[in-house]
Amino acid sequence: MTVGSESAAETSPTSTEAPPPKKYGVTMPLSLAGPSEADLQRSAALEKFLRDSGLYESDEETAKREQVLRQLDQIVKLWVKKLTRQRGYSDQMVEDANAVILTFGSYQLGVHGPGADIDTLCIGPSYINRDEDFFIILRDILVEMEEVSELQPVPDAHVPVMKFKFQGISIDLLYASISLLVVPEDFDISERSVLYNVDEATVRSLNGCRVADQILKLVPNAEHFRTTLKCLKFWAKRRGVYSNVTGFLGGVNWALLVARVCQFYPNAIPSMLVSRFFRVYTQWRWPNPVMLCPIEEADLGFLVWDPRKNPKDRTHHMPIITPAYPCMNSSYNVSPSTLRVMMDQFQFGNKICEEIELNKAQWGALFEPYLFFEVYKNYLQVDIVAADNYDLLAWKGWVESRLRQLTLKIERDTNGMLQCHPYPNEFVDTSKPCPHCAFFMGLQRKQGVQVQEGQQFDIRGTVDEFKQDVSMYSYWRPGMDIYVSHVRRKQIPGYVFPEGYKRQRLSRNPTQCTTTPEKDAKCCKSPEDRHPKRKHENETVDANSNRLGKRTSVSPQRIGSASPASAGLSPTTGICKESKVEHLSTGDVASCVPGSVNEQWECAESVLVSSSKIHLSCEGNVSLGEQISRLGDGCLSASNVLGSGLPDKSQPNNALKRVIEASRDGASPEPLQEPAIRLSLESTA
Repeated sequence: MTVGSESAAETSPTSTEAPPPKKYGVTMPLSLAGPSEADLQRSAALEKFLRDSGLYESDEETAKREQVLRQLDQIVKLWVKKLTRQRGYSDQMVEDANAVILTFGSYQLGVHGPGADIDTLCIGPSYINRDEDFFIILRDILVEMEEVSELQPVPDAHVPVMKFKFQGISIDLLYASISLLVVPEDFDISERSVLYNVDEATVRSLNGCRVADQILKLVPNAEHFRTTLKCLKFWAKRRGVYSNVTGFLGGVNWALLVARVCQFYPNAIPSMLVSRFFRVYTQWRWPNPVMLCPIEEADLGFLVWDPRKNPKDRTHHMPIITPAYPCMNSSYNVSPSTLRVMMDQFQFGNKICEEIELNKAQWGALFEPYLFFEVYKNYLQVDIVAADNYDLLAWKGWVESRLRQLTLKIERDTNGMLQCHPYPNEFVDTSKPCPHCAFFMGLQRKQGVQVQEGQQFDIRGTVDEFKQDVSMYSYWRPGMDIYVSHVRRKQIPGYVFPEGYKRQRLSRNPTQCTTTPEKDAKCCKSPEDRHPKRKHENETVDANSNRLGKRTSVSPQRIGSASPASAGLSPTTGICKESKVEHLSTGDVASCVPGSVNEQWECAESVLVSSSKIHLSCEGNVSLGEQISRLGDGCLSASNVLGSGLPDKSQPNNALKRVIEASRDGASPEPLQEPAIRLSLESTA
């Protein structure tokens, strides 16, 4: 029974007025239309495609996960009882001492696939702390267990976590000490009282479970939500936009976006929801926030997302707000560059879904992998090396978490003229004897900008600043190092391509660096050494710019004896200390001069926010607001109140109904009962 028919059944037979549709989230639904016969067929085909793609785990793996969680629950219970006894509590207290294991993330939402990790949270009593009891004592207990491998504590993370494998299943274990002496077995994490007298790290640990529970409560149909989310997570990974740490979106971000579309179309089935997802978010006008419910205020003193009070919140480019107090922006890592890339991918998804609805394409076309190494002509390659695999695991995690800063620094130092596209996947050259991996960024010039003849991008100083920042790693060990180099598409190493893949363009005269077995055995070759030819390519003088085409690279400032910058490597290792190829000339970065033809570059437009002040207001008829009208769930009203995003006195956004629905649902769309908002961005710089 649909929402409309349910409401009709509750209305008196003599009533002639149709009841209002049920409200989901902060607005009324965009459409109450249900599926047609064609939609049902497309949904069946989509679910078959997902199963054939191996996105559903077997019954045996499901049972193994449940067994692992039961064992982990018993381990933490015994751990708490042991510490309670050691600290002199009574026998009754020892008997009552308890800890519970809760899950969150993809496992709790029911969208995990084979081999996925399990996000878990241990809730313990107030006298069991995180720093010593969890990260030292519990860690020592786990280390001694045969079932545990690859244990990696990360106490300094934004959300402190202990990562390990238990019987081969990856576990991310958080800890939260709540203000109770005894944790009940039926502990309800949704109660706000769990946030009393806890620090912010504990709040962040608790919020994973609280957000997952709220999402499942706020969607109209949990099964349709799960299938749609599983589909879109798979799509995001195939298209290279699934990674919170590099500035794209992670699991909770995609879950919130999908949940909002489910609220917009409460009677839609998965095939419809996937299509509507792309239709909505190609039209969404960021930085208006996506919210599943109104932002909740409380007197507990925790910071909530609020651009009125927090200037930092005004700089967020793609706010996706969590539905549990304290409400936060889950996508604060998104940058102008990564937002631009995601919007391009939303356009791609929308186009394919339109073709699927017209029977011009099959679902497989939507999941075609993104050919990142065929899109750009120029790339940055970041090679990460360490002395052993254990060191590489920790070092790689740290460097990867800082790559977003490199993107921001490059765009800052080139005034946005050089745009970066970080690729979230890591690559390993298995032919090298030393532990290492590599990340890549695509480079392109901003679209529509006239290029001065001889103009160059010199980002060596930017790269040196980034390398110095990375070298401040608290747990640095000898052998940990990074190398950043500029490589052209034809110089991309072969190990990044899948086996059997045929590159569209091959290097005419690939230059190989001559090495000896002795050098190769000591360490991997840096990109600088692999491509010595580029030293000569950049040794040119530009007469028009009166500027040397090649400069001596400035090495990072030495920071003590225990740092990558200061440890150094002997000349026999074959690794250069200096960044010799981060100097990009106009020849390196393709020209966008009107009249020139360069099919290898796709210059894309991006909106960059620098030192401008952003004023948020809900205004009905403001010229600037009319020019940059935004579709979104919330904004600040003229009375400075952060509400549902749809004040009664604002003008209706009829364009939204026209663009979003366009009579595709097979039924007349429900009119928006509340008007949308126009978000004015006025620069006062």
